[in-house]
Amino acid sequence: MDPKIFEGIKQIEDELGNLSSAQKILLATDGSVTTILDVLKGHVSIRTLVQEFREADEEAASLLDIEVGDTINYRVVVIEGQEPLIYAISMIPLERLDNDFKEDLIRADIPIGRILRKHDIESRREIKSVSLEEPEPEMVDIFHTNTRMLRRTYNIIHKNQILVWLMETFPHTLFED
Repeated sequence: MDPKIFEGIKQIEDELGNLSSAQKILLATDGSVTTILDVLKGHVSIRTLVQEFREADEEAASLLDIEVGDTINYRVVVIEGQEPLIYAISMIPLERLDNDFKEDLIRADIPIGRILRKHDIESRREIKSVSLEEPEPEMVDIFHTNTRMLRRTYNIIHKNQILVWLMETFPHTLFED
C-alpha cells in the first residue's frame, strides 16, 4: 500500500478511533469496489443522480491530464444494496473511450468496474487520497445522517493514461464491525 494512503488511514483513526477491516479495505483497495460491496452486502446496484457530458474546466483537466474544454462524462451515482452504501462521482475523458464502452457508460446503471470487466479492459487503480470529510447537504439527504464521511479519490489507469477519475464517499458509521 502506498505510504501516504497508510498515513491517511492512520490520521483518520487518530480522529475517529480504529476503523473496521471493511472500512480500511474500501479506502485502500486497488481492486473493484463493486465486487467488495457485492461480497459484503449482496448484489449491489447503481442509482444515477447525474449523467452528463461537460467541457472539462481547469480542475477536471488537471485531474484527468487533458485539455480545458475537452469533453468528459460526468457522473454522480449512489451504489446501494438494501441501503445507500457509497456516493461516487466520476469523470471520464470521452476521447479515451471506444464506442461500446461509451454506450454502456451512458446507460448509467452499470458500475464502472463491471463495464471494465465486460470490455476486458486491462487497468490498474491508483489511490490518490483518503480523508475524513464533513458531509455535504446532498449526502445528509442520501445517507440520512450528518456524521462525518470517509472519502477516497483514485484514478483508473489504462494504457498509461487516466481513463477514469473517481471520488467515493460513505458515512464512517457504515461497514463497522
